[in-house]
Order: sequence, then structure tokens, then C-alpha cells
Amino acid sequence: MQLYNSLTRKKEDFTPMGDEVKMYVCGVTVYDESHLGHALSSIVFDVLDRYLEYRGYKVRKVQNFTDVDDKIINRANADGVSWEQITEKYIESFFKSADGLNVRRATVHPKA
Repeated sequence: MQLYNSLTRKKEDFTPMGDEVKMYVCGVTVYDESHLGHALSSIVFDVLDRYLEYRGYKVRKVQNFTDVDDKIINRANADGVSWEQITEKYIESFFKSADGLNVRRATVHPKA
């Protein structure tokens, strides 16, 4: 299998280091409802996750949520609520949308 390496800007053979594959997926900035772009990214990496698991690898997928950002603060101010309330609301909404698409959740969802 070949994957695109954004560092070298080339397709390269996938060579795992052992039986565990670690995958980082850039997550969403949670200030509004999810859109088609979020769904596409989620589905693509879910398919890769499932394929690697099918091939016998243990997959550790990390997908962050950007929970501090000017867009979040502006949304909170416009809605008259805290930025924490905004991020909590849209993280829950993201999970609901992903669940509706049968996208498996990442192993870990850190906030960045």
C-alpha cells in the first residue's frame, strides 16, 4: 500500500513499525455545525483505520478538537455564552454527525 507523504510530497510505500499503527488526524475547530468537508475527512480516515485493522494492525488514532480560537470566542460573544459552552455543544454535534455516518471514534480526542 502506498500513502502520500506530505513532508516529501510523494507517494511512498507504507512500512509499519511493528504491529501497531499510530495515526494523527487533524480535527475540527468547534465553533459551528459540522459540514461536508468534516464528513469527508472523517470517512477517509475511518476507511483507512478499518483497512489497517483488517490487515491485522492495532490502530491508535488520535484526532484533536481545536477548542480555543478567535472564531470560537467570536461565536461565544455573539451567542452570549462562554467559549466552553460553544465547544461542548459543537463537539457533541460532531460526534452525533459522525455516529450517524457510522464513523468510529478516534482512540483519543485531545483538545488543542
